[in-house]
Amino acid sequence: MTTPHAPAEQLFYEALRVMGEGDFVAAENGFRQALQLAPALSEAHANLGYLLDSQGRNQEAEACYRQALALAPMQLQTYINLGALLESQQRFAEAEVAYQSALAIDPESPAAWSNLGVLMTCMKREAEAEPCFRKALELAPDYQKASFNLAHLLLRQGRYEEGWRHMESRDWYAQIAKHLGMPRWQGETLAGEAILIGLEAGHGDMIQFCRYGNRLKELGARRVSVLCHPPLKSLFQHLAGIDEAIAVGEPDPGIAWDFWTPPLSQPYYLGTRLDTIPAELPYLQVAPDKVADWQAVMGDGGDALRVGLVWKGNPRFENDAYRSLRSLHDLAPLGEVAGIRYFSLQKGAGEDETASAVAPFAITPLGADIADFSDTAAIMMNLDLVIAVDTAAAHLAGALGRRCWVLLPDYKTDWRWLAERSDSPWYPGVMRLFRQDATGTWAPVIAQLKDALADLVKQRGQAIASAP
Repeated sequence: MTTPHAPAEQLFYEALRVMGEGDFVAAENGFRQALQLAPALSEAHANLGYLLDSQGRNQEAEACYRQALALAPMQLQTYINLGALLESQQRFAEAEVAYQSALAIDPESPAAWSNLGVLMTCMKREAEAEPCFRKALELAPDYQKASFNLAHLLLRQGRYEEGWRHMESRDWYAQIAKHLGMPRWQGETLAGEAILIGLEAGHGDMIQFCRYGNRLKELGARRVSVLCHPPLKSLFQHLAGIDEAIAVGEPDPGIAWDFWTPPLSQPYYLGTRLDTIPAELPYLQVAPDKVADWQAVMGDGGDALRVGLVWKGNPRFENDAYRSLRSLHDLAPLGEVAGIRYFSLQKGAGEDETASAVAPFAITPLGADIADFSDTAAIMMNLDLVIAVDTAAAHLAGALGRRCWVLLPDYKTDWRWLAERSDSPWYPGVMRLFRQDATGTWAPVIAQLKDALADLVKQRGQAIASAP
């Protein structure tokens, strides 16, 4: 502590305790009361800043961090926290100063090196980022955050051998492992064994990486099951190589598995490289009757190109502000291309933007009638093209072997799309990537989309005209 003021210290420690219990209102009140008694209590400023930071109150948090550092300039963690806050606002130069200040205090801080590496990655200075992550791991070989961050960089560069190994440092499986109570598969022989493909957080992760069921069968597994989110169960019942799909929350099916594996661990233990990605498409199927049902709902579009749109992802996703469009109105130029009938696959955020009174062009809203991913898949089977931001819908279209154009942000582009490519080896022949340029704006991307759509409509017209 920086002050012998006992009542302020008592308030400070009590605020720390309730913050640890998740009572943020009481914690904030406690820190502020401590600071009323002892305004020079730097630890209270620093922890109040951290609390405000976690609530997205960026301006207040920054003021607290800077006040804490003004009072006690040697606070390593406060410089790291400030750097992360500044980085999240893309104030990269200031963030770099904060991290360098942290390293000046402790040149052997793995956290400071790892965070500096993340910053360098965000700035696309990957040649500088990689040594930062490796320095952090040299200092602390078991530092999972540095290993995980390095995995993202390597996988984005297509350096899969080392990238998958570092991806195994992710640490969010403890609860599911405890619940399943069986060994986690680490490359052991599967001949005659039963294996459960477990859960990843995102629907897109599940769709992309549950393609390995056939590979596990080829290795001799007698039974391959998948544990999935409830909205995926109906769809995954038609997943290649899978014997059954089990939704989270369902009663125990009474199956005795020998191993379980997270979906994202399969590429590591199966030795996936860029040229060995199991990319036989489609690996997902849709019940024909469901496709027919949706065909009846969508109606006969004549010779028009049928295009599905998804312009927003889950707002809780960490990079959603950059990967999602602001609204359907950002796609307004697409409405100028004749010969297209648009369908909205948007569910949740943005769904209400399709009302005829507010939509920038004619679009048929389907979101309200979509119950789960099998419905979305059936709709896609009735489309000529899906245009989507980086969401599960893009992976679903690819897994179904449907033509899909994906809009990608320049900032923190997800590693699975690799770097600078306009195609995806995970979905060969059906996926086209439209990337933001360094300005990080969508207008140039939408202009490219418009031109590509016009070309597609022209090609379709020529094909129809030349048909016997």
